[in-house]
Amino acid sequence: MSTAFQPLVVPRTGVRALFHDYAELTKIRVTILLVVTAWCGYYFGALKSGVPSVSWSLFHALLGIGMVSGGAAALNEAMERHVDAKMRRTARRPLPAGRMSLVHGLIVGFALTVGGAIYLGLALNALTAWLSLATSAMYLGAYTPLKRVHPICTLVGAFPGAMPGLLGWTAASGRVDLGAFVLFAIVFFWQFPHFFAIAWLYREDYESGGIRMLPVIETDGRSTARNILIYSMALVPVTLMPTFLDFSGWIYFAGALLLGFVLFYFSARLALLQMPMTAGLSKKYARQLLQATVIYLPLLFALMMLDKITA
Repeated sequence: MSTAFQPLVVPRTGVRALFHDYAELTKIRVTILLVVTAWCGYYFGALKSGVPSVSWSLFHALLGIGMVSGGAAALNEAMERHVDAKMRRTARRPLPAGRMSLVHGLIVGFALTVGGAIYLGLALNALTAWLSLATSAMYLGAYTPLKRVHPICTLVGAFPGAMPGLLGWTAASGRVDLGAFVLFAIVFFWQFPHFFAIAWLYREDYESGGIRMLPVIETDGRSTARNILIYSMALVPVTLMPTFLDFSGWIYFAGALLLGFVLFYFSARLALLQMPMTAGLSKKYARQLLQATVIYLPLLFALMMLDKITA
């Protein structure tokens, strides 16, 4: 499909409508998930460094990381506005729908990204500020353009996508430790079943937009299914490492193991279905896998923190 999808746009006016557009521009739901992940990183970074886990520094960290994440999302939407216009799930975003100008979106994106990094540097430390900028640069300079070139975009995008926990850690401690890399690895491996499920579910939409993720360029879904299984299996031992690093105790260990097996069940059920990606049952299982990944990550981090608190 070469022509843009034309959405039925209902005009929005007023301050409330503007805030709604800002929420869409900054991908507020994704940004909130990233901030929650950063909170977990801050909590354990603070414990390892002997600083208070609840303080104004936590507020500064979450606000700054949220600003950078939302700003990068806004710049991503500005770069992909023509692609978004071709896909049903994104055509109603403020830029492709024409409710917001490109200049407006760019100003918001740059202000949040650069302003958030400066805020982190002044309120916390330079390491977190520079890492947040490097994360945004990789997201915008590598992952975003690669989406229309090669399926390796998913692997490349997993690196900036896994950074919030590590950023939260450095915000609290001012350094990168082994624990920060463990939090990074958990989110890194989690992203593959999550994003492959999205691409499986919206394969036709992505194809219309020229997004060359793996489920789009292959016809039978076998490579996608294999990748979902591999990363779901790899996620299980990685999520158990916090117990051995004294992040959490054996209650978390048992819970993480259970969550890992549940997620693997949904992954295996989709992978072993052996039906075309366009089949109704196939899409149903992909949607259920996507829902499982969305529940899995915040539940895992909440369990990790609660187990440490109660201990």
